[in-house]
Amino acid sequence: MTFDQTTPEATTTDDGASAPARRVIVIGGGPAAHRFAEAMNDRNLAADRSTPAIDVTVIGEEIHLPYDRVSLSHRLTEPEDLTLGDGTLWESPSIHYRGGSRVTAVDTAARTVTLGSGELLGYTELVFATGSSAFVPPMANSDKGVVYRTIEDVDFLVSETARLKEKFGRPANVTVIGGGLLGLEAAGGVQRLGANTTIVDGATWLMPTQLDQGAGMALGRLIDSQGIALELGHRPSEILVAESGQVLGLTLDDGRQLHADLLVWSIGIRPRDELARAAGIEIGERGGIVIGDDCASSVPGVWAIGEVASVDGRCIGLVAPANAMAEVVADRINGGEAVFPGIDDATKLKLSGVEVASFGDAFGTGDRALEVVYADPARGLYQKIVVSSDAKTLLGGIFVGDASPYLSLRPMLGRELPAEPGAYLSASGAELPSSSDMPDDAQLCSCNDVSFGTVRAAIHGDHGDPVTELGALKACTRAGTQCGSCVPLLKKVLETELKAAGIAVSHALCEHITLSRSELFESVRILGLTSFEQIMERFGTGLGCDVCKPTIASVLASQTGGYILDAGRGGLQDTNDRALANMQKDGSYSVVPRIPGGEITPEKLIVIGEVAAQFNLYTKITGGQRIALFGARLDQLPDIWRVLVDAGFESGQAYGKSLRTAKSCVGSAWCRFGVQDSVAMAIELENRYRGLRSPHKFKLGVSGCARECAEARSKDIGVIATEIGWNLYVGGNGGFQPAHAVLLAKDLDADTLIRYIDRYLMYYIRTADRLQRTARWQEDLEGGIDHVYDVVCNDSLGIAAELDAAMAMHVNVFEDEWAATLSDPERMRRFRPFVNAPTTPDPSLLQVIERGQPRPARPEERDGTSEAGRVQLAGLTIPMRPAEQLADSE
Repeated sequence: MTFDQTTPEATTTDDGASAPARRVIVIGGGPAAHRFAEAMNDRNLAADRSTPAIDVTVIGEEIHLPYDRVSLSHRLTEPEDLTLGDGTLWESPSIHYRGGSRVTAVDTAARTVTLGSGELLGYTELVFATGSSAFVPPMANSDKGVVYRTIEDVDFLVSETARLKEKFGRPANVTVIGGGLLGLEAAGGVQRLGANTTIVDGATWLMPTQLDQGAGMALGRLIDSQGIALELGHRPSEILVAESGQVLGLTLDDGRQLHADLLVWSIGIRPRDELARAAGIEIGERGGIVIGDDCASSVPGVWAIGEVASVDGRCIGLVAPANAMAEVVADRINGGEAVFPGIDDATKLKLSGVEVASFGDAFGTGDRALEVVYADPARGLYQKIVVSSDAKTLLGGIFVGDASPYLSLRPMLGRELPAEPGAYLSASGAELPSSSDMPDDAQLCSCNDVSFGTVRAAIHGDHGDPVTELGALKACTRAGTQCGSCVPLLKKVLETELKAAGIAVSHALCEHITLSRSELFESVRILGLTSFEQIMERFGTGLGCDVCKPTIASVLASQTGGYILDAGRGGLQDTNDRALANMQKDGSYSVVPRIPGGEITPEKLIVIGEVAAQFNLYTKITGGQRIALFGARLDQLPDIWRVLVDAGFESGQAYGKSLRTAKSCVGSAWCRFGVQDSVAMAIELENRYRGLRSPHKFKLGVSGCARECAEARSKDIGVIATEIGWNLYVGGNGGFQPAHAVLLAKDLDADTLIRYIDRYLMYYIRTADRLQRTARWQEDLEGGIDHVYDVVCNDSLGIAAELDAAMAMHVNVFEDEWAATLSDPERMRRFRPFVNAPTTPDPSLLQVIERGQPRPARPEERDGTSEAGRVQLAGLTIPMRPAEQLADSE
């Protein structure tokens, strides 16, 4: 969609260009332009009504509204909407966005800009926010590679990786040239898409701009352990291309050749200063528009913000400096005297699941600076704090592998530390200073330059009503609304200030139940409540909602082990649990039989194939070593499961907040490196915890040796064999915020291992919040993993016997949900698509054959009538063009 708002009443300049009394034109539609527009809108709203609003028109080359480029990597795994703000900014009568437009010339004398359409626009103030472009070296065939800068670039990477995999019948080999921030994000993203990934960089360690050698080497070890190959200290000398134009690989400067199907350039950025250069505006020696501390260029009425601005000879590609420049220019245009405070290049992010942070004088370049370093190469952990020569004033720091001290230290930059520098490193085990110790003028949110004092003032209502909710606090202060890394600290400040003011911090489940999930769980357990009605009568108000209903259903299922759709609980469940299957995008359902430990007999494998063929289901092997069948109608589910249950299969619970799978390697039974029977252990664990309802889904992994082929440390429960037993890791997960599991106990015998897992899971089920993964639960517990260890291994709370008994009850009462469904005609009634026509299939399900299997029809395919292909319509067939023919003809 192209956004082109109507401009306000205009006057006419001498050369015929239209211009309002005061119009600001912004060239560029990225995050810096968005922040400037926000700042101008805020000032327009706050101005005296007798003062005409200043009109702002943002001209962007992309058709999208300004979006969060920092989060581009998220789009590699799912089509996430990255739009900044909620869109209401562009509804303001004085703020306009013209997407899909390109400025081709600037005339600073006439104060006009020319668009690619030939349209001439006049301005009173001009703001360059043109950002930067990815640098591609001038070498033969370099245009055969792709870059990683825009939504279109990312979407192309996703589609091209899939196309190459289909073309070659194997994962694509992708080489990312560049080991900086964007290069690592791109490499991690395409690896998650299933590609074999290699990073090539001329530096001898990763992220050399932000990290010193020790940190870069630690990061490299962690990245390498995740299966991303590294070729450091080498540059490409030649790009190898077939006659067809297909990339074959590249030659390194030492003569070696690397095979690659796809090249991604990420070796730096260049400021988009070509318009300014042509207009005679001063350009820095290394590019970029030269600005002073007022962010003004060499030409009156022309400003520059973001990556295109050159400050002291540097162009910087970070959010915080761009936002600060935008605020300065908005203030100056409105008659203020704000000055740019300088470049804050603090960085905290996760690259391929690895925490990395740096801030201040991270390299210790200051006179007589001292460096306090803790390094554990085996764990890929590196932490450094840079302080003044008297070891008191904090000057900077670097963290790789564990960046937890960053949030507490970053606000203390340039201040005297309250403790010895070493106390802030992981090796010390010391507790970091609390948020209440931070001075008011310390910076809490660097992206938006929000101080602790500003946040505290908002909470206490110094300039309006008190703010007591995190969402409202973010909205009114802007803290935590950009990169999000400061949100945990923001939440702690909110809770601390509310408690200090005597205001209870609400952990209510929803508007109907004032208890938290853990409080509700314990209350239901102690009182022995067994129904939704009993719970609402005792603890709730109203009829419940989509938050408390499934939560209560989960609590009851965890405690009673009964069939989840009985006793009136069916209406409490969400769509997936009501159907005992995952609903897909077209309204069909998936079927996922449990395959404990990934072990399956040939006879069972044949049954799955026969079911898929009989019901024309799309078949896919999942990442958890199971086989998923997609495209089943609701009314087909019982018929499908009858065949599977008769063959000995159970429900894999892929639809529930429960155990998904226990992944295993082949272990000592087959592997020459295996030291324990990981398959047998995985099967035992999966069969023990199957059907266990919990606050969120959880997964297990069991590896037969330290080579870790089952990727156990990325699971909620990870078990890794040693020569004398098993090491137990807990709290890992993938998803939106990946986390590695941490070691809880080592060299355990099988009985102790299972006992500790029992207690860990039951303690998690009792105390976690709704939809809280184990990783976040551990982080939020007071005392963290040490507290978990004391509860699970030392029984510090005296509840070990209760936790053991609760798990034993679950194991004893387990009944497969689909077997139970098929045995009861009343339960089977749920799987009729229409109550008044129980035998009529759903007519809305249209499927197209692609790569020999059915998939949901796209909107443009639903009206096809050609006899060239067939599409399934709820079990019938109608004429339809296949997807391949549509692509060719349309």
